[in-house]
Formats: sequence, C-alpha cells, structure tokens
Amino acid sequence: MTSDSTPLKVGLLGRAITASSSPAIHEAEAACLGLALTYDLFDFDVLGLADDALADQLAQLQQRGFSGVNVTHPFKQAVIPLLDDVDPTAAALGAVNCVTFRDGRMVGSNTDWIGFQFLLDQSLPNEPRDIVGQIGAGGAGSATAFALLESGTRELRIHDSSAARIEALSSRLRLAFPEARIVACASPSEAIDGARGIVQSTPVGMVRHPGMPFDPDLLSAGQWLADVIYFPRETELLKAARQRGLATADGAPMVIGQAAEAFRQFTGMEPDRDRMLAALDSGDGDAKRGAA
Repeated sequence: MTSDSTPLKVGLLGRAITASSSPAIHEAEAACLGLALTYDLFDFDVLGLADDALADQLAQLQQRGFSGVNVTHPFKQAVIPLLDDVDPTAAALGAVNCVTFRDGRMVGSNTDWIGFQFLLDQSLPNEPRDIVGQIGAGGAGSATAFALLESGTRELRIHDSSAARIEALSSRLRLAFPEARIVACASPSEAIDGARGIVQSTPVGMVRHPGMPFDPDLLSAGQWLADVIYFPRETELLKAARQRGLATADGAPMVIGQAAEAFRQFTGMEPDRDRMLAALDSGDGDAKRGAA
C-alpha cells in the first residue's frame, strides 16, 4: 500500500490513554515505509463508556474497516471471551493486547512478551538469565516471565503484593514450561538474593505511582535490573541500581518491541525496530508523550 492509498486504520482501546505514544510510534514507522496508516485512540474515560461497552466498540471498529486494535488496561483479560480465536501464547499468558480483524473474525495475540524479549536482546544481550527474580505478577509480569522462560531462564522467582496473583501466574507458567523451576516468593529479598538478574514489572515508579517497589539495598553489584517502566525513562529504582554498579535497562525497548510486532500483524510489513527505538529516544513525532 502506498501513501496515496486509502489508509489502513488501527487504534488502541483502554482507559486513561490520551498520553499514549502508540499513534506517534505507528504512524512514524508507517511513513518511513511509505504506508498510509492512521492510529486512533479510543479512551473509554473520554468517551464516557462503561467496561461492558467493549464488545460493541470492537464490533463497530471491525465494521468500519479497521485492520486491528491494540488493547490495554483494563481490557487485556476482558477481551478474550469476545474473540473468535486466541493464539496459544496469549492463552497461556491469560492476556491479549493485540486484536486483528481478518475475514470477519477477531483474532487475539500478545505482543508484550515479544517486546520484553527485544528489551533483553537490545539492552542486556550478554547478561546471564539462568536465575532471575521478578517483582510483579500482573499483566506486565505475565509477559516478562514468559519472555524470560522462552529465552532460557531455568529458575524464576516471583514476588507480588498479592499471593493470589503469584499463584495464578505460577500455575500458568508451570503448565507452559514444565522443565523450569517457578518459585513463589513471600518477600522481595527471597526473589532477589542470589539471582543473576531482577525484573521490575509493577507500576511503582511511574509518574502516577512514584517510589520504589522494594529496597534497593537488596541489589548487589554484578546483578542486572530491567524495569518495564519507560515514563519516566529513569525511575528512582533504576538510578539506585546504577549507583550500586548494576547493568540496567529501562522499558523503552519493550514498548517498541511490542509495538513493532503489532505493526507487523496489522500491516503485513516488517518494521525497523532499531529505527523505531531511535525515534522514541529522540522524541521524533512527539513519541515521548507517555506510556503506550
């Protein structure tokens, strides 16, 4: 498709998404590829819609000729029963963040875990991943855990403020990765002590959730830390980890990795992830507006 064709239409469904970077990320890469594409936000808060309007919104966008939509908080789980098909990875994760409309069918997938794999490969390519401690067992934590186990982690220690979330995630992971050791940890120290790397996958550290999810004194030089947050790019925890000599990674590559895979599914074209990341780093196209 060329730039003078009818644009492909894609978008994002969620709440509190007016600051999303997704339109800038997708539209800038489409322009680089000579592709006409529009990316619209459907913020249920702005539109005054109840959560149960999700099915109607999906149906309307399908009827309007959209190629697909990203789905974010609070709909990554709620969207699953509304779909015609869900790929096996998304089913294992229990979360869908990408819906494509093809031949009258709605098909769900999860690109968040692919985004975290890109983060590991881009920012921490030579760091050992055999034993990893993870703080957070929510939606982001499901994606990061799956990516870690796919990339060779053999012992994953998980802590969360909710024991129920730990158990739910651990149960899904044990089914998907029966050869790995999944450890439910009662405290951050239990997850972190002796781990080669630590993944921070909670919202703590975001602009709206300031602070740190655990005491940085638990960290040791020689470990690495990946924080899924990218707005702000340097959280208090990342700064503290660097001061202690840890190799660190912020969440920007994860944002780009998940967006690139969604872009590929929506358009059938292969995006340039390095170019997308460079655009985000430079703020090109106002791409630093906020969380995707």
